[in-house]
Amino acid sequence: MIEPLRAANEIAGVQAFQWRILSEDGARVASSAQVVFDPDLTLSDAGEIDYLFLLSSPTARFIDRKSAEGHLRRLARHGTAVGGVSGGVFPLARTGLLDGHAVSVHWCYEAAFAQEFPDLRMRDDVIVFDHPRYTVSGAAASFDLMLSFIEDRLGAGVATEVACWFQHPVVRGRGVRQKTPTFRRDSTADLLPGPVAKAVEILNRNISSPIAIEELAESVGVSPRQLERQFKKATGQSPSRYYRTIRMKAARQLVLFSRESMARVAAAVGYETVAPLLRHYREEFGLNPAEDRDMINRFRVEDNRPLPSA
Repeated sequence: MIEPLRAANEIAGVQAFQWRILSEDGARVASSAQVVFDPDLTLSDAGEIDYLFLLSSPTARFIDRKSAEGHLRRLARHGTAVGGVSGGVFPLARTGLLDGHAVSVHWCYEAAFAQEFPDLRMRDDVIVFDHPRYTVSGAAASFDLMLSFIEDRLGAGVATEVACWFQHPVVRGRGVRQKTPTFRRDSTADLLPGPVAKAVEILNRNISSPIAIEELAESVGVSPRQLERQFKKATGQSPSRYYRTIRMKAARQLVLFSRESMARVAAAVGYETVAPLLRHYREEFGLNPAEDRDMINRFRVEDNRPLPSA
């Protein structure tokens, strides 16, 4: 997000953009890649700023939630456009500042986000601007958002040159949908044949209420046998196996990015009991949900204290 703004300033020969890095309490912050950032100021010291973006994991928590969320709401009341990038939409949603707004949620967080915030309107666009909130699905999409800022401030010529500097060949604006990968295939969901793409969309809408393959075939206007053949050709999997895979991926989001019990996770992905969930989860990922959650917790920070590894 910073580099395109820095490049725009250099290309235009003016300081059109300035930026500051904030943390809640001014302490150094280590990213998930263990790159350490030294903040310029604390959240409480933020004065008049045009935009503020939250970047974090979905499970990030403030040290003093009441105080931090109060500062965010104060900034929003005084005209700051507030946004979230990738997992940063989770703590932003917890403040209530996304209530009534559409939200861009990365496809790998959709199930976890929908479970925690069932009343918020998720969109699969890479960038959603629902005045005055900006939400961005991922890091590359935030680069695109900055290019739009540059174009608004300095014109299309400068924005194009910035994109060229970074060998960024396709600039994605609002209304561009995320490209989600198809499992075990070098393609994305938007490149699937019509009946298969429609079937995938229906399957994704019915994670918690399983749909029979016969009913699915009828919904897309083909016979079960035709659907089976087309689906396997396009994805390498049968519809039922594909369906189980996306349900397991949704379950894994809840395991890794929520504190839901296994019973609630099972119910959220359409299982009446926990036992088949545990069996299918292990078949899909090679370990059970509790082991998976424990493993990811070793790399997390909760309440600003490292969790024990054992």
